[in-house]
Amino acid sequence: MNGVERRKNLQRFSILATFSVLILIVFVISMNTGFSRLSPLEVFQTLFGMGNEKQQLILFEFRLPRIVISLLAGAGLAVSGCIMQGISRNALADPSILGISHGAGLMVVLYLSFFPTHLDVPVLFLPVLAFIGSLLAAALVFGLSYQKYEGLLPTRLVLTGVAVAAGLSALMTVLSLRLSRELYQFVAVWLAGSIWGTTWDYVLALLPWIVVLFAFVYYKALVLDVLSFGNNVATGLGASVSKEQVKLLAAAAGLAAACVSVSGGIGFIGLIGPHLARRLIGPNHKYLLPASALAGALLLLTADTIGRTILQPSEIHAGIVVAIIGAPYFLYLLARSNH
Repeated sequence: MNGVERRKNLQRFSILATFSVLILIVFVISMNTGFSRLSPLEVFQTLFGMGNEKQQLILFEFRLPRIVISLLAGAGLAVSGCIMQGISRNALADPSILGISHGAGLMVVLYLSFFPTHLDVPVLFLPVLAFIGSLLAAALVFGLSYQKYEGLLPTRLVLTGVAVAAGLSALMTVLSLRLSRELYQFVAVWLAGSIWGTTWDYVLALLPWIVVLFAFVYYKALVLDVLSFGNNVATGLGASVSKEQVKLLAAAAGLAAACVSVSGGIGFIGLIGPHLARRLIGPNHKYLLPASALAGALLLLTADTIGRTILQPSEIHAGIVVAIIGAPYFLYLLARSNH
């Protein structure tokens, strides 16, 4: 390894470390944030078993599960967006924009219409159903955007995704009109993008999907680098383009589905996270994937913390906070796009 490469790697690890430190800072702030105030000293004491029963309930049963869900969902959505941008070579690709999150959400809404959410089996089964919905939506979008001799067409991909997302969202809205008042309120909260799965059961339901799928995608980092050069170049380098795209698309759909099943319809994390990471760390997916995960985790945890703080005792859903940032950024990227 020459001096230039060594300096680049040092810079990359410094950026990853900076993301980690920022996450830790927001993590501490978030533990101290909420309707029921806990001072930093009380949080510290409670973490080490010296808090009273009320403090333990607030921290371990309400705040920590929500914080962990925010971190996992943000990381998963950002990595999902990074994969989609890599295989489609489209800077605007994102699980929510392409309708994949909406497909997962539709399945979750249909499922919750018939099953209670307080049972362990339904909670653990939610990501599976969401994965089926997201995979069907992804297959539809990518199938309509694919041409036999040209592969995925970036412009058609975005336009098809937006149309599918709008259609699925409208279908969810129509179905919600037939639901009970309580379930209708849930659907409205879900569409706004709220961290609604805030118990340790939901953490356990989400964690295996994030760990296993991220490990698989990281193993395929070199393949993502090759696919980024285009189908012709990737084929010339010996990659089985169609098979690899299907595998990576399934992984991206699985990540988005698992996150959506516990965090609701939060958009733009999969768009902003990878772009922020790519600007700071470069296009090498060996470093871009973990950087995207950290950036997405930081963004969603920060958005959720802001939403819980700015209008206390009321709460702004994390999806709304992210959209305030993400919508202008999407328009900025759209204006710069040459596709």
